[in-house]
Amino acid sequence: MSTASLLTEGMAMLALNGAPLFMTLLVVGILMGMLQAATQINDPAIGFVPRIVGGGAICWFFGRWMLENFAGFFTQAALALPSIAP
Repeated sequence: MSTASLLTEGMAMLALNGAPLFMTLLVVGILMGMLQAATQINDPAIGFVPRIVGGGAICWFFGRWMLENFAGFFTQAALALPSIAP
């Protein structure tokens, strides 16, 4: 395994693991922005608290899967290290 393929696989794994969290935060942020615009309430906590709750819920539901993916990648990277490093 080359350094370039390891980096490519790492970036793909990072995007795959981050997608559920980022998409949830994006959707919650847009919905809360629309709610604030409709009600004309400009309190920052109204937009902040639901994002924290949504992010925590995603980490709760997908956390094990994310950690298994990261652990598998780091194990693979550690095993490939002798062939990469001179």
